[in-house]
Formats: sequence, structure tokens, C-alpha cells
Amino acid sequence: MPVNLPPLSANDLLPIAGVELGWAEAGIKKPNRKDVLVMRLAEGTAVAGVFTENRFCAAPVTLSKQHLASAPIRALVVNTGCANAGTGEEGLNNAQKTCAAVASELGLSADNVLPFSTGVILEQLPMDRLLAGIPSAVANLKEANWYDAAFAIMTTDIAPKAMSRQVTIAGKTISITGIAKGAGMIQPNMATMLGYLATDAAIEQSVLAGLTKRLADESFNCITVDGDTSTNDSFIVMATGKAGNAPLVAGEDLDVLYAALKEVAQYLAKAIVRDGEGATKFMTIQVNGGKTHDECKAVGYAIGNSPLVKTAFFASDPNLGRILAAVGYAPRQCDSLKDLDTNTIRVYLGDVLVAEHGGRAASYVEEAGQKVMNEAEITIRIELGRGDVNATVWACDFSYDYVKINADYRS
Repeated sequence: MPVNLPPLSANDLLPIAGVELGWAEAGIKKPNRKDVLVMRLAEGTAVAGVFTENRFCAAPVTLSKQHLASAPIRALVVNTGCANAGTGEEGLNNAQKTCAAVASELGLSADNVLPFSTGVILEQLPMDRLLAGIPSAVANLKEANWYDAAFAIMTTDIAPKAMSRQVTIAGKTISITGIAKGAGMIQPNMATMLGYLATDAAIEQSVLAGLTKRLADESFNCITVDGDTSTNDSFIVMATGKAGNAPLVAGEDLDVLYAALKEVAQYLAKAIVRDGEGATKFMTIQVNGGKTHDECKAVGYAIGNSPLVKTAFFASDPNLGRILAAVGYAPRQCDSLKDLDTNTIRVYLGDVLVAEHGGRAASYVEEAGQKVMNEAEITIRIELGRGDVNATVWACDFSYDYVKINADYRS
């Protein structure tokens, strides 16, 4: 089960004026499960996105980038069960057909639609089933369908991931709701597997693009389950403007909204790690005292992606030399760490000092480390002692179930 992830209730999620959601059971991979989602956006909604940097990016990623650059976005369509990645020209044509089908149902142009897919790579979409499901999803459009939408985008996820928040800006109540999916193939190099944040705030389109990239960098770009970057990673932020505030460009009001958006984005990002495939431990890796953000992240990911660290944490085994080894090879990922001096580094497990001056801390006793390792949530803190930049990475352990889930993924 997910590590300390609170159960989700439909009552937890706020509708967003100007966003309607509808789902269908199209049987794309398995029968009797929600696997198609359509979102209709009010005219004038500002939309921005960031996408995977995987060079084998999926057809819907390619098409979504094109549509975002060429036309106002009025709808999104998501299918699970098939990633439509590694599918060549036929896959791109199928993504275009999907957009055209949604556009036809909603009275839009195909380039007003963003397509998204998630599931098995190197397989073509079952277009007969997908196209048959779209009218049902459109017929089901409601502003209050966020709870069902969270289920409709799941693949190997055990639990749906969603959150809402409200803030007051210039006397106007601003609502935010977000959903995300992901449990494996998670070390986003931009965002998450699939994530959608919507707000009824008015935000200038030119501002939203930078805000979306910053949100991704401070949330979904700080997580790892297994170090694999998906072909389909997509993170979309939508601002409908229906709250009635003056369009936000800069200043304190935008800062207030950004803080609330980041809270939702970070909750969703950490929920993905808590629901990591087979996860039993949630690990917060704080790296302090670096020269640059990149080198702090490199150290954090070296620890969070190490199979030896992850399996030790699954076993609650304080074999903490594995952490030191991971820190030591982090310079492979970041040139500025080539001069890393291990004598300046301090390593903490929770509040327990484990290592300093290049070796085991004189005060460390294994009983103290064991007590921390027995917990479901564990903080690893690395003090590099070479600067004043900090970064945090969220990760999980590797259990037997991770192997089982991925060995059986296509069955």
C-alpha cells in the first residue's frame, strides 16, 4: 500500500469554474476500468505545459507541443493502457485522429485539443476502442468530476492522486485542483508521468509558461522511484480566469497564488513516490551546502536512485556506507563536483550523525541508526560544506514487489 498517503474522497476536491471533465470505460487494455478522460476548457483559458526530454518521446507529446505553440487550447484527452510511444508515423496519425474525434464532439478544431497517453510502449493504440469511448466521455462532462478523473488516468498506481486548495487574492476566492498519475518509470526530467493543475485565477499567458516550468522544477523534477524517465511525461497548468481577478502578471498576488500551486504540485509529486511501485519507505533526501543547485540535485539523485541504498532501506538495514558510496560517485553526473572533498561532508540519518571527516562519526552507534531505519518515513541529510545552495529529492525504496509489478506489467 502507498506509504502514508491519505485516502482520497470526492468531497476533498473542488470544481474549477471553466473546466469540465468526463470519463469513459473504453476497454483499451482491460475491461471495466476508467481509461479515457476528456477535459473541456472555457474559451480564454490560458494553458501551458512542460514535457519529457526523452528523445523517444511519445506521439501525443510531439503533437501537444505543436498544438500549444499554434492555437488556443480548449480541450484535453487522455487514454491509459497504451502509451502510443515508439509507434512512428502511425502513432502520430492516431494521436491526430484522437484530437479530431474530440474536436468533432465539442465543435472545435483539432489543434485546439491536447492528447495524452500512458501505458505500454511500442504498441499501437486500439483506435476502434478509443474512438468509441470518446463520445461517452464527452457526454459525461461535469465540473465536479475530478475524483473520477484521478482514477481515469491511473495505470500501475494503487491509489488516485489529487488535491485542492483555495486562497484569497484581491478579495476574490481562487480555487486550485490538481491530479497526477505515476508509480513507476519515475525520474522525471521535466515533470511527472501525467499531471494536470487547474485554477480559476486569471493569469497572463506569457506568465503562465514560466510559472509552469518553475512549478515542475520545484515539485515533479525532485522525485524518483527508479531513475527511469518516461517517454510520455507531461505536466499541464490551466488558468480559466473565471474567479474574476485582474490577470496576474507579477507581484505579491502572483506570489500568493504560486505558493498555493506549488503546495498542490509538491503534494502530487510526493504522492507519486509514496505510491511508487512496491514502495514501503518514503525517503526525503536533503542536500545542503552545495555550490550549485545542479550539484545538490546530482547528489540527491545518486542516493535516491542507488539500488543498494534502496534495497537496504527496504530491509531497514543501516548499511549506511552505501549512502557514502553514492555521494562519492555523484561527480559522474555533475562536473562541478569533480573537486568534491569528502572530508568536509557530514551525513545524517534523521537527526543521527553518521559520518564526518571522511569516515564514521565517533558518536554514531548502530542502534541509533536502526531506530531511524525502522520508520516508514526517513530523512537523509547531506551537508556538503562547499557553498550555500540546497536541494531536496524525494525517493522510495525497492522491494520484491517492484520486480513483480514490472515483470508482470504487460500481462
